[in-house]
Amino acid sequence: MPVLIEVNSGREPAKSGALPEDVESLVRATATLPNIRVQGLMTMGPAVDNAQEIRPFLALTRRTYEAVKSLSLSGVEMTYLSMGMSDSYKIALSEGANMIRLGREIFGRAP
Repeated sequence: MPVLIEVNSGREPAKSGALPEDVESLVRATATLPNIRVQGLMTMGPAVDNAQEIRPFLALTRRTYEAVKSLSLSGVEMTYLSMGMSDSYKIALSEGANMIRLGREIFGRAP
């Protein structure tokens, strides 16, 4: 099963995900599971009023992604960096995302 490890780059207690400093050990542990293939990282970042405020959190996730990718771990592909949603996808792309989520941009707000 291909998986992305969620990074809680905003350190939000209400959100799941590994803290950036714990990502490497989680990736190493997950890579030992026989039916799991770690393919990258993902983050949503904290909810902010101005989309530019999310940039430092996305940059932190990108640096974490690059650090794990540089380890060339067996069973870890580090192909995808999924960051950004409808309000922040342009910033996410500029910070290195190669996968984005555009639900609201495509389908509009939920009723």
